[in-house]
Amino acid sequence: MRLMLTSCGLETEEIKQYFLKMLGKHPNETKALFIPTAAIDADAIAVLPKCMNDLLKCMIPKENITVYDLHENITYEDILQYDIVYLCGGRTSYLLERINDSGFRNTLLSYIENDGFVLGVSAGSLVFANNLPGNLGLIDSKLDVHCEKSNVSGAISVPLPTNIKLSNTAAIIIKDISRQIVVIDS
Repeated sequence: MRLMLTSCGLETEEIKQYFLKMLGKHPNETKALFIPTAAIDADAIAVLPKCMNDLLKCMIPKENITVYDLHENITYEDILQYDIVYLCGGRTSYLLERINDSGFRNTLLSYIENDGFVLGVSAGSLVFANNLPGNLGLIDSKLDVHCEKSNVSGAISVPLPTNIKLSNTAAIIIKDISRQIVVIDS
């Protein structure tokens, strides 16, 4: 299990370096699945180039990035070809609805359980927390993003606080099946 949940993606050099370390392979050899599904309004759509740039600035070749909009499920066998799944921000409820209605929920959770790496940005992070019914259930806490200040940092023990607040320069890192959780904030 490798999750990096953020408000704004690879916003700081520290988060970017942590991302590259978690990736575990050379960026030139990395294949990414980029999911912009949550970006359904003008503000979220305007941020998509910045999200794509997160991957490009890490030196992941553009031709190794597949844009996928969740109009149907991708099979577990197909998702295994990707080293990273990048879930963009936008409207959380819409993204969660598409994840559940398309059948992607089981595919994504199986991918994560088998050491798949997911980077969530804003709504792409919130789908893992208990903010909405039908969430993916990997964080038994409410998560707030784009906060002025994070309310946690460093290693966090389970049970988690009932509400985790992330600033735009913070990331929650969840590694391994034991849910080792660390919050970095620059």
